[in-house]
Amino acid sequence: MAKKNDTFYFDTFRSCAEHAVEASRILRKCITDYDPDNLSPILDEIHKTEHDADIKKHELMNVLAKAFITPIERDDIILLSQCLDEVVDKLEDVVLRLYCDNVRRIRPEMLAAVDVVEKCCIEMGMLMDDFSNFKHSKTFKDRIITINTLEEDADKIFIENMRKLHTSETNPIEIIIWRDIYRYLEQCADACEHVADACEKAYMNNT
Repeated sequence: MAKKNDTFYFDTFRSCAEHAVEASRILRKCITDYDPDNLSPILDEIHKTEHDADIKKHELMNVLAKAFITPIERDDIILLSQCLDEVVDKLEDVVLRLYCDNVRRIRPEMLAAVDVVEKCCIEMGMLMDDFSNFKHSKTFKDRIITINTLEEDADKIFIENMRKLHTSETNPIEIIIWRDIYRYLEQCADACEHVADACEKAYMNNT
């Protein structure tokens, strides 16, 4: 019985991470093949991914509410599920920003930020693969470090992009729009780091 419940929690974490990876790929495709007049279906696609992730989170919470024994501390389960949900939300926010602000062209420097965010999500997905066996995994701690490093890379790109924006762009509306987009992208990497931090906290609390 406990083993079956353990599998449910860890499988759900893994599924939520897979939705985040899918959302990051939708974002990358949106940026790589950017068509400002075709954002609505992309927005629908990433929203469906976010909605599916929400359903998984609610399923987990419903099981947790009735559970007597859990594989890790209840607070750690709640925190990790919230952090995973945050990643997909932040990725959707980027596409929403492009859509709502009617962005007509992508600044080339945005691609580097999207690349790091996608790498963060992929690494986070592999971290969730390791999480069910975190007490014995040989790669669990290394993946946390990798995500932290990628988040630092995202910070550096954010600073460089903001600097270039404010030194090369003269249109104040463009500055306002792109400041927000860069912030949203940086928050995607932050959200992945929050997942890694939640996993590290769970490791400390349950070993």
